[in-house]
Amino acid sequence: MIDLLAFLVTIAVLVTFHEFGHYCVAKLCGVKVVRFSLGFGKPFCTWRMFDTEWVLSPIPLGGYVRMLDEREGIVLPEERHRSFTAQSVGRRMAIVAAGPLANLVLAVLLYWIVAAQGVTQLKPWVGTVVPDSPAAVSGFMPGDRIEAIDGLSVANWQDVHAALLSSAGNPDRSVDIVVRQGGDRVVRRVDLPKFAATFASQLEEGNIGLLPERPMPVIGRVQAGGAAMQAGLMPGDRLVSVEGKTVPTWTEWTRVIRDNPGKLLEITVIRQGQPRVIGVRPALLEQPSGFVGYIGAGAQMDSAWFSTLQYVERFDVQSAGREALRRTLDTSWMTLKLMGRMLDGRVSVTNLSGPLGIADAAGETAREGIISYLEFLALISISIGVLNLLPIPVLDGGHLMYYTAELVRGKPLSERVQLLGQRIGFGILAALMAFAVLNDISRLFGG
Repeated sequence: MIDLLAFLVTIAVLVTFHEFGHYCVAKLCGVKVVRFSLGFGKPFCTWRMFDTEWVLSPIPLGGYVRMLDEREGIVLPEERHRSFTAQSVGRRMAIVAAGPLANLVLAVLLYWIVAAQGVTQLKPWVGTVVPDSPAAVSGFMPGDRIEAIDGLSVANWQDVHAALLSSAGNPDRSVDIVVRQGGDRVVRRVDLPKFAATFASQLEEGNIGLLPERPMPVIGRVQAGGAAMQAGLMPGDRLVSVEGKTVPTWTEWTRVIRDNPGKLLEITVIRQGQPRVIGVRPALLEQPSGFVGYIGAGAQMDSAWFSTLQYVERFDVQSAGREALRRTLDTSWMTLKLMGRMLDGRVSVTNLSGPLGIADAAGETAREGIISYLEFLALISISIGVLNLLPIPVLDGGHLMYYTAELVRGKPLSERVQLLGQRIGFGILAALMAFAVLNDISRLFGG
């Protein structure tokens, strides 16, 4: 129920803001707005206000603003000047662009509220170095305190991620990272060309194998139906040894599991102060390098370590506004880059999320608290704004593309060309939605 309610609130807020952008600019341009609908399907609630029919419909997956338009019906001569088609190209472009821009404005407002409350940040200290990752090969160690990346100072993990996303996305060069290990200041160089082939997708996302969290050799969660649950492992079990060999860290434990797909392992755990021996057979998980073991268990994190990383960054009203604008612009650019990398194949379409994934994330962030939920709303609002500005017919960006062509040619594109573009656009969106829904099912239900 929390997931469903959070999802409905998310859709209602984002769609309303998007369509209200179209509505406001249309009214400013003198265009008559016939209907403002939140949702699709047969309306269950209707009222009139400001010369517009306002509608609530039962399918909560979008909404629309219907303006007076000669292409959709008869327009009386005395009202023709209030139709959308009677407006100049510039006004039509402004009306169309107002929806996506309203989503970006909403993101700024949401981030502003978050920043004004104080933003919880993490000190750029390394909790975990992923085994065999570029970071591990380059000599990084748990406890490294990152000070600078390619000459740019970093104050928190947000800065680290942004700097690595910028630097690691170029696989033809090296990245120099200044860290403090104990009392010594050391430069650790990550030779990206060495890892470009094996870790291409991770590097594109700025991931070189460094994490702030520090996992303990204790089971924190087990996946329903996974090998760990079938074997009888439970949250709270402290891992001691595998096949009689002591395994002191979660990193080593993970390596043992990955290296033994399909093999029955005898694992000694401490449960409620008593040792137990449990037989676990890791499932086979296919990866580009071959099959690895997987049991569907997650570690319990070291909360004491994590608490030492956390601090609250405070902003006054003006600086909160600047921070909100910066976050919106940075996130918009990162979203656009990610979409571009999906198009050229450098990032897998498995990163796409559909309604089920959004509902799951909405519920999860809502349970974490209002600040997490507002940040989630801002992120999705940016995604909607950026997506709608793409030059794909049927999206706002597609209409802007048509109007730009009209400005250049001095006349509109033919109806035949526009209709063909609409069909192509519907095909692209249908394919994206199908991928997104399949990804949701795979992630949420283990398909």
